Amino acid sequence: MTIAPDPEMSPAAGLPVELRGATAPTLMWAHEHEVEPAALNQLRNIAALPWVHGVRVMPDVHLGKGATVGSVVAMRQAVSPAAVGVDIGCGMHAVKTSLTVEDLPDDLGPLRSAIEAVIPTGFTAHDGSAPVLSTDRALSRTFDGLFARFGGLHAGVADREGRAAAQVGTLGGGNHFVELTADDHGDVWLMLHSGSRNIGKEIAERHINTAKGMEHNLGLPDRDLAVFLDGTPEMAAYLRDLYWAQEYAMLNREAMMVLFQRVVREAFPHTTFADAVRCHHNYVSQETYDGVDLVVTRKGAIFAGAGAMGLIPGSMGTGSYVVRGLGNTASFCSASHGAGRRMSRTAAKRHFTLDDLEAQTVGVECRKDAGVLDEIPGAYKDLEGVIAAQSDLVEVVARLTTLLCVKG
Repeated sequence: MTIAPDPEMSPAAGLPVELRGATAPTLMWAHEHEVEPAALNQLRNIAALPWVHGVRVMPDVHLGKGATVGSVVAMRQAVSPAAVGVDIGCGMHAVKTSLTVEDLPDDLGPLRSAIEAVIPTGFTAHDGSAPVLSTDRALSRTFDGLFARFGGLHAGVADREGRAAAQVGTLGGGNHFVELTADDHGDVWLMLHSGSRNIGKEIAERHINTAKGMEHNLGLPDRDLAVFLDGTPEMAAYLRDLYWAQEYAMLNREAMMVLFQRVVREAFPHTTFADAVRCHHNYVSQETYDGVDLVVTRKGAIFAGAGAMGLIPGSMGTGSYVVRGLGNTASFCSASHGAGRRMSRTAAKRHFTLDDLEAQTVGVECRKDAGVLDEIPGAYKDLEGVIAAQSDLVEVVARLTTLLCVKG
C-alpha cells in the first residue's frame, strides 16, 4: 500500500516522503538527507519485519538501540520491545499556573535549589518511598494499587520492589528535566520530563533478551528487533509488565508535579494551577488503521489524535511547545516527542566547551557544568524546524520559553 502525500495536509516542504528501499510502507516527516545513514538503515530493518503493517518517521528521528528514536511502528499481531525503548512510559507533564513572569524574582537560583531539595535527581532516590505518598491521598491510592500488582511482574525484578518504590517522584538523569517556563503571554507553566526509572529499563531488557532467543526471531536483520507474537504467553507477559511500567512512569511524574507545585506555592502562596497536559512518548497502544487492528509502538513519538493535547520539548535552552493533535491518520495519529538529538552525547562532549554551554543557556537558571555538557542545546536539532515539519500533524497551542531548568 502506498500513501501519497496530500499537498493540502503537508505544507512543510512536500512532507511526508516515502523512505526508499523500505519493505513496508514507511512515511517520513523528514527528508532522507536530513537523517543519519545508520538511522535510515535501522528504519529499513524495522520495515522488513514480516509483521509490520507500516512505519511512520517523525522529524526528530535519530539512531536508537534496535529501533529508531522518533519512529512509530504498527504491527499485526506482534510487538517488538525495542520499538518501545527501555525507558517504558517516558513522557511529559505540564501545568499552567496563575503566575506571570512579572511575579517572579530576578534571581531564580533559590527556587531551583528548593526544587532540587525535594525532587531527587540523577541516581539519587528517596529514603524509602516518596514522602509525598503519605500526604497526598490520591497519589497514595494509585501507588498502593500499582504496587499490589508488583508480584505479578517478571520474576527477574522480584527483588526490585523497594528500589522501585524509592524512585517514585525522582527525576533521573540524561535528558530528563524539571522546568519553569513562560508562554508568549507571560503566563508561567511548570513542566517535567521523566520515565519509569530503573525498573522500566530492567523490565524492558529482560523481555528483549527473552525475545531474542525465540525461534521465529533467529533470522532477523537485527536481533535487537526481536518480537513477541500474539497469543503466546511471552507476549502476554511482556504487555502485562509494560502496561504496569507505563502506569509507574505516569505515577512518577504525578508525584514530581505535586512536589513541584508545593515548592512554587510555598514561594508564591496564592498560586493556582490549571488542568494538566500529560503524554507518554515511549509506549504501546492498540489502535485500528486501514481497517486493521494493530499494535502501535511509539518510541520518541506522541499520540496526536484529533484534539489530543501534547507536549514537544526542545532542549535546556530552547523552550518547548504545547500542541493539539490534528488526527492525521497517515501518521498513525502521531507527532514528534521533542527536537531530537543531532549528535551523540560523546560527540557533544567532544565538540562543545563549557563556554559554549554558558552562551547557549544565557537567561536560563540551570546547571552550566561538565555534567550536563552533553545536554547542550547545540546537540539537538532545531526545534522550530521540527515543529514546522509536522504542521499537518499538530497545531501549536503555546510556545514556552525556558526560565529555569533542573537536570539530573
